[in-house]
Amino acid sequence: MKQLVLTIIGKDKAGLVEKLATVVSSHNGNWMASNLSHLAGYFAGILQIEVAEQDLPALTSALEQITELDIRIQHGMSSSLNEQQHLKFVITGNDRPGIVRELSSVIKHKGTNIVHFESSKQSAPNWGVPLFNAVATVELPSTVSRDEVVKALEAIATDIVVDIETDI
Repeated sequence: MKQLVLTIIGKDKAGLVEKLATVVSSHNGNWMASNLSHLAGYFAGILQIEVAEQDLPALTSALEQITELDIRIQHGMSSSLNEQQHLKFVITGNDRPGIVRELSSVIKHKGTNIVHFESSKQSAPNWGVPLFNAVATVELPSTVSRDEVVKALEAIATDIVVDIETDI
C-alpha cells in the first residue's frame, strides 16, 4: 500500500469534503487522517490516504480533476515517532506578532520536534487584548524533561501560561 499526503486549498463552499471523500473512496483509497479548516473564506487542509499501488495512477488523475481545489500530492515515507516521548500542552497568552516564532524557537532549541500544532486568536473583552491559544504536541528527546520545556516556554513572557494535557 502507498501512503499519500495531500495538501488542499480552495474557496470554501458546501460539499468539498464529500467530493474529495467520494473520489478517494471510488478509487479504492482509504482516508487515514486529516486536519481540515475554514480559514478566511478558504477551505484548507491536509490529509493522509492509503491506496494500493495499482489504484494509484487512477486516484492521482481523479484528484487532479477536482477543479474547485488546488491539491498537492506527496508520496509518504516511513517515519518513526516515539509516542512514549510525546508531550501535549496548551499555551495561552496575549496575542502579538511573532508569538509563534518565539514558541517554535524555544521548542527547537530544547531539541524537541513539533508533531502537531493548532493555534487560534480569541477575543478576550475583559482583558483588553486578544488571546493567543495553541495546542501543541511535541516529541521530547530522552535527555530533556517536560518541566524544562514548560519553564522555557513560560519564560518567553510573563503572560504565557503552559498547561500539560496528560491524555494523549
